Amino acid sequence: MTTTPEHLSFVLRLADTALILGQRNAEWCGHGPVLEEDIALANMSLDLIGQARLLYSHAATLEQALTGASKTEDDYAYFRAEREFANYTLVELPHAGPLSGTARGDRDYAVTIVRNYLYTALMAHIWTALEGSKDAQLAAIASKSIKETRYQLEHARDWFVRLGDGTDESHRRAQAALDFLMPYTRECFAPDPLEDAVAASGIGVRAADFESAWLHEVQAAADEATLALPAPVAHVTTGKHGEHSEHMGFLLAEMQSLARQHPGATW
Repeated sequence: MTTTPEHLSFVLRLADTALILGQRNAEWCGHGPVLEEDIALANMSLDLIGQARLLYSHAATLEQALTGASKTEDDYAYFRAEREFANYTLVELPHAGPLSGTARGDRDYAVTIVRNYLYTALMAHIWTALEGSKDAQLAAIASKSIKETRYQLEHARDWFVRLGDGTDESHRRAQAALDFLMPYTRECFAPDPLEDAVAASGIGVRAADFESAWLHEVQAAADEATLALPAPVAHVTTGKHGEHSEHMGFLLAEMQSLARQHPGATW
């Protein structure tokens, strides 16, 4: 199998998205609405970060074959600049959501749940398809990740329905979160030469190929939750191309600060 720049970039996009969502969800550690959810979010964050570690390690192997550069998973996570990250904008948004005055406002669990549902509903399709990748290591990572993603999807969907079809307040918050986050999903399915290239080679997949099935599932869950999907918007965010929201820099500053203060340290 010949390594290409597109192959490496596709693996890094998967890794970056898992890492950043793992970092975001870890912000609930010690702040969960109930103890069980505090623990659940921490465990799911560890799953996402574990997926990112496997993908970064694989990316290091690909990059060495491609350029001769020697990298580690820490190099990718802690020593790249904002524009070098290729995660979806959706996963970098703060938990505060539309009902808070600022991004530093109180966390809204509805935002967390709706985002996790929208993301895992898509990744369940992507990981399943990647089990058939011609990249044997990526296929193995997908086989491990799909098991974790199915659990995360079940958790998120259950809470999505519970919040939407719950009290007036939980319904209001779930609807506001859905209205806020749904437009960001357009980026996942936007035309993408990178995904076209890896799909043509049998290495990766096009997220757009799963849009119809994903939307059908989201609509069914929203109906059960007595929630309404917002009208489609024209704007498409560009996090997967390295152009991020204003929130990304703050997230990276917190995540990377210790490693950058002590480069080369071992623990």
